Amino acid sequence: QGCSWPREIIRNSPRLPFFAGNMEHHGQEGHDVFKDSVLRYAGYANEFGEAFRPLVHPRVVVASYAVAGAYVLADTADKVNLALNNKRIPQQARNHHALEKGLDTLIWQGLASVIIPGATINRIVWASGKLPLPPKAKSVVPTAVGLASIPLIIYPIDLLVHHALDRTSRPVLRSMTRAKFPTDPAYTKSNE
Repeated sequence: QGCSWPREIIRNSPRLPFFAGNMEHHGQEGHDVFKDSVLRYAGYANEFGEAFRPLVHPRVVVASYAVAGAYVLADTADKVNLALNNKRIPQQARNHHALEKGLDTLIWQGLASVIIPGATINRIVWASGKLPLPPKAKSVVPTAVGLASIPLIIYPIDLLVHHALDRTSRPVLRSMTRAKFPTDPAYTKSNE
């Protein structure tokens, strides 16, 4: 039999166009502009800010976090709006469904797009700056290493966060909404 969770995580992971696979996101078929388009790169703005930290004013790094935070909030608002307008969910359950989807998106994006990758790139750039380099290369090399690291860390972090949330916050969120609407098959089926 083997373990099936990696296949499920990969199948349900957000994908940019260069990640092959179906366009299914947590049971919502179709194109997700926040995960399947160049807009996804706005979620990585803080990683670019961290990579350029040795070369730019600290305000630029803070601004990059503001861009990434705006992306997270926009995606969260989009998922809440989609849930509130989901006709497959009975009207009385939509608010709970929207809360569940909104919190899940906010937690996932906060971890996978901002906190973990930002901290990772920050430490990579910091460690690269400790290398014995000529003075002219002291700021350029860490930035180059940080930028080169971004594509390598994104997908593994996405997988890690999916795996972690599937075993922590997602079951809690589902149990709270199912406790409120335990006999509604339309609502519970769409939450699978």
